[in-house]
Amino acid sequence: MKQNILITGGAGFIGSHVVRLFVKSYPNKRIYNLDKLTYAGNLENLKDIQNEANYTFIKGDICNSQLVMSLFEKYHIDTVIHLAAESHVDRSIINPMDFIQTNIVGTVTLLNAAKHYWKDAYEGKLFYHISTDEVYGSLGETGYFTETTPYDPRSPYSASKASSDHLVRAYYHTYKLPIIISNCSNNYGPYQFPEKLIPLMINNIKNMKPLPVYGKGENVRDWLYVEDHAQAIQLLFEKGKIGETYNIGGENEWRNIDLVRKLCQLMDKKLNRPAGSSEQLITFVKDRAGHDLRYAIDCSKIKNELGWKQSVNFEQGLELTVDWYLQNEQWLNNVITGEYESYYEKQYILR
Repeated sequence: MKQNILITGGAGFIGSHVVRLFVKSYPNKRIYNLDKLTYAGNLENLKDIQNEANYTFIKGDICNSQLVMSLFEKYHIDTVIHLAAESHVDRSIINPMDFIQTNIVGTVTLLNAAKHYWKDAYEGKLFYHISTDEVYGSLGETGYFTETTPYDPRSPYSASKASSDHLVRAYYHTYKLPIIISNCSNNYGPYQFPEKLIPLMINNIKNMKPLPVYGKGENVRDWLYVEDHAQAIQLLFEKGKIGETYNIGGENEWRNIDLVRKLCQLMDKKLNRPAGSSEQLITFVKDRAGHDLRYAIDCSKIKNELGWKQSVNFEQGLELTVDWYLQNEQWLNNVITGEYESYYEKQYILR
C-alpha cells in the first residue's frame, strides 16, 4: 500500500519547503497538503510541484472536524506532519484567540481524527507535531534549551504552542498514539512572509524604508536555515523514535541589531550602494511586550542519534536568502497586501 501523508500548513513558509521536499523525495507516497490559505499561506510557494502526480492540495481549516475526519477516511491518511499554526508573536499579543483556536483546537481536532481512524492499529502510523523553542521561555546570557528544559512560555503564541505540545504528549501517554515532537529555533530563507525580521529588513532596505528594531536590539535569536529544518523533519519522519522530542537549531546566535547591520552591509553590496548607507535607516522602536531576551538550542540529540547537521553556515544562508528575495520581487509584491500594510503601520510604533 502507498503511504498517505497529510501535511498541514503546507502552503506556509516552512510547510512549503517540507511539501516540496516530500513530493520530490517520495514519488511513491501520496502527499496531501491541507492549508486554510490565511495571509501567510501562499500557493505561489508551490508552483513548481503543483502538478506532480503524487501531490494534492486541499483548502481547509484544521479546526473543521468534519473536514478533517473526511480527509482521513477518503485518503486513508496514515501519517500527519502538523505544521499549521498561527506563528507571529506580535499578532498573538493583539489577538490571542486566533492562536488559541488554530494552535490548540486545531491540533486536538487532528489528534482526535488520527485516534478515531487509526483505531489503535498504530503500526506504520505517525503523528509528527512541529513546534517552537519559544515554549521554553527566555534564557539569560548563558545556557541552552534542551529537550528536558521546563516549559515557561511568555507570549500568547508560545503559550498556545506549549499547550498543543502538552496535548500531543497526552495523547501518546493516554491513548498510545504514535507521536514525535520537534522544537525549532527561528527559521529564515525563501518564501517567508515579510512581517518576520529578515524578509522585513530586506524589503525595507531595498525600498529605503525605516528598519524598525525593537528596544535596543539586544535580544538574541538562534537562526536555522529553512531547508535544513525541512531536512531534519524528513529525517525524523524516517528515523525518529516514537514518543520522543527533538530540538532543531541553527547554532547561529545573533543579536537582532547585529543581524540587521549584517543585512545592511550585504544589501549595500548587492545593490551597489555606498557602504554604510543602509545602516542609516535603522530606527529603534518601542519594545515588544514580554520580549524574551535570548533563545538558543542544544540540538546534539538529533545530531548524535540520527546524524543530522546543518548544510550551510549563517553567512551562506543569509546570502542565499537575500539573493532569493532580490530575484523574486514579484512574489514579494504579491504578498504585501493592503491588510499587511495597515498591520505594519499599527504594529511598529516609532519612538
